[in-house]
Amino acid sequence: MRAARLIKLVLLLQSRSSMTGAELARQLEVSERTVARDVLALSEAGVPVYADRGRAGGYRLIGGYRTRLTGLGRTEAEALFLSGVPSALREMGLADAASAARLKVSAALLPELRDASASAAQRFHLDAPGWWREGDPPALLPAVADAVWDDRPITARYRRREGEAERELEPYGLVLKGGIWYLAARAGEQFRIYRVDRFTAVAAGADRFERDETFDLPAFWEERAAEFARSILRDRAGLRLTPEGARRLPHVTDRVAAEEALAAAGPADDLGRVTVTLAVESLEVAYDQLLALGPEVEALAPPELRERFAQAAARTAALYS
Repeated sequence: MRAARLIKLVLLLQSRSSMTGAELARQLEVSERTVARDVLALSEAGVPVYADRGRAGGYRLIGGYRTRLTGLGRTEAEALFLSGVPSALREMGLADAASAARLKVSAALLPELRDASASAAQRFHLDAPGWWREGDPPALLPAVADAVWDDRPITARYRRREGEAERELEPYGLVLKGGIWYLAARAGEQFRIYRVDRFTAVAAGADRFERDETFDLPAFWEERAAEFARSILRDRAGLRLTPEGARRLPHVTDRVAAEEALAAAGPADDLGRVTVTLAVESLEVAYDQLLALGPEVEALAPPELRERFAQAAARTAALYS
């Protein structure tokens, strides 16, 4: 346990010019006193860790010291080669760079671990795009990705319902969700989400913008995705569900909305059925989704939704009469 922590400490110092004891303690999930003891142990082992004293002090490696990756175990080495998404790297134009990086890592591994890349690749594969979706990436994705990597602002033309609009954006990060690429960018003082396949033109600026280091892409995406999911659930549908219908409801409609509706349901009737009020995007979408439950759901409200299900049931009954 301590050996792994010491290796992580050295790698942290390799990746930065210096770190304070508090920063190292937070990264290693130990106390600052433990960090001081670990630094002393590394120094005694010949690792040139230097401690800067004073309020602005910290720890740093001196003399350009670098450690090789020979401390990796087989499980760690195989996990390393699973960390990329081949299709995503290819679409961003980074396949060659990723291949070169994997070769360099392979060369640094112990001989008995050189097969880790092949071992992992033949056992796990991530196919990012969704089913029944064309695999062609957005034509402007490589240009957007280059701007993201270099922190360069872009002037982008963006296709909207009412036509095209031009935006000056600071591109912060890319997200691949369900086979669709999204750009998180700052427009003015606000951060927004844009679909990359709706860009019709992208021109990167010559100068770099000053990145807000407090921006957290995963947290931002999670928050905005949750806001979007809530914002589109504008209508309500009253339903009566059999036990099987209640079980399957989260699989045919918005999972969170279904779980909230079921949690708020009253007691079941004599047949085990529960009555719920489900938040839905629209009555049209609700009809399409709930049809998958067949006789396990009865639409109660609004009247136009119930009438549409009644008509569908009559047509179905006529087909099988």
